[in-house]
Amino acid sequence: MIPIVTAEQMRALDHRTIMEAQVPSLTLMERAGTGVVTQLEARFGPLAGKSIVIFCGKGNNGGDGFVIGRLLRRKKSRVHVLLLASPSDLSRDAKIMYQRLVRSAGPSVVTRPADAEAIRQRLAVGEVIVDAILGTGLSAPVTGIFRDAIEAITAAGRPTVAVDLPSGLHADSGMVLGAAIRADLTVTFGLPKAGLYSGSGIDCAGTVQLVDIGIPASFVQAIGSRLMLLTDTAARATLVPRRLASHKGTYGHVGIIAGSVGKTGAAAMAALAALRVGTGLVTAAVPSSVNDILEAKLLEVMTLPLPETKARTFARSGLDRLLAFADARDAVAIGPGLTTHPETVDLVQQFVKRVDKPCVIDADALNALAGKSSLLTECKRPPIITPHPGEMARLEAEATTQSVNDDRLGTATRFARERGVFVILKGARTVIARPDGVAAICPTGNPGMATAGTGDVLTGMIGGLLAQGLSPWDAACAATYFHGLAGDLAAQHLGQAGMIARDLIRYIPHALSPTTQA
Repeated sequence: MIPIVTAEQMRALDHRTIMEAQVPSLTLMERAGTGVVTQLEARFGPLAGKSIVIFCGKGNNGGDGFVIGRLLRRKKSRVHVLLLASPSDLSRDAKIMYQRLVRSAGPSVVTRPADAEAIRQRLAVGEVIVDAILGTGLSAPVTGIFRDAIEAITAAGRPTVAVDLPSGLHADSGMVLGAAIRADLTVTFGLPKAGLYSGSGIDCAGTVQLVDIGIPASFVQAIGSRLMLLTDTAARATLVPRRLASHKGTYGHVGIIAGSVGKTGAAAMAALAALRVGTGLVTAAVPSSVNDILEAKLLEVMTLPLPETKARTFARSGLDRLLAFADARDAVAIGPGLTTHPETVDLVQQFVKRVDKPCVIDADALNALAGKSSLLTECKRPPIITPHPGEMARLEAEATTQSVNDDRLGTATRFARERGVFVILKGARTVIARPDGVAAICPTGNPGMATAGTGDVLTGMIGGLLAQGLSPWDAACAATYFHGLAGDLAAQHLGQAGMIARDLIRYIPHALSPTTQA
């Protein structure tokens, strides 16, 4: 995993690299600019002949922009640099890079637009826009020519690449400070910034690519960041290897406690997802009258009918059988499609206190704990819970869906610490938090996954990985990462608008394949 940092932490890392590792600040700037050009080529193909408009501010972000302009000229691009400040106001390093650009390309490559109309005229010739206006130091609302530029870039509708951070975005909170660039691609340097994965930063940043500028690994370790970014390498390292001498028992047996009349699909999808993530055996426990329906839907999954209410949901009288069912499995998942029938709610509350197996709690099992989340502290083992913001709000006293969304990271980490559980707070850039306060953000996933049943798929994947012997933290992180990656692969092949949850199940094996990269 890669540490996610605040603006202050990144400044400290830059300073240590310059002072202690004796890497000149201009070298860091050159590496940053080179990284952006590399990403431009990867995104847009050969750059020769392309008209690229680069907006530069007066700070080091603008300095990166001047480097990019100089390097793009070498690539035979048609470069137009718009300087939004007086050359005399440039920071020391930015001024040096400005002078190098002018020496190599001539003074005509840089213009100073006088007003918004001049900016719009320049934008009219650009095929690609590079935003190097404002960096991570911004703390006040954007005004003047900077705001004019941001609004004109937004109105232009051209492919836009942000340098380090979209201008106008708060580097730590992801809050828009007056106005912000909505980039298609953000090329960030050294380490990812928290604001790229929080609040409005998710939409403003677009795709985020990280460029290594040579910060020593020992310096990165020393910051002790409590927030991490999930990576493909880290997720794959947790998966159970497939040994030649293995058999189905090698890869665990998960019990899925799910379903009710009208909601057998939730149980089926969770069970199939558990199989697709590599689990050896899956048994679904369901209310007795829907057992035949589930058997008709599933070929590879075993089922167990249990006592039910007149409403065809799990009955309180089945508690002992349910506990015995869980005890015979390596892990359990409970929640999809249960309903909130009063008897079923009571059953869930008693079950989660007494079950003694690795467990993931989702959907209506979480709703059964609404107003009674203190029951989670009574669990024999810390469970994994997988709420969406609405479910999280029902678990947290005095919370609302809006307050959860306004502080997703804070909500997840606080609840994990207070209740001693592992939290997967679902949504755009899902947050995973553990009881000791460490948290991670998942970079995979897309809006096509905003459809019924995708949460049931995640629950099955988590349960399956728990059954294979992964720790709760590793299972939570790996399942979330590969769930998102399966969604990204489905979107590539099908488009986002028409995706359904079964598409994710179909692409889980492709996501797990060693040849697939995010």
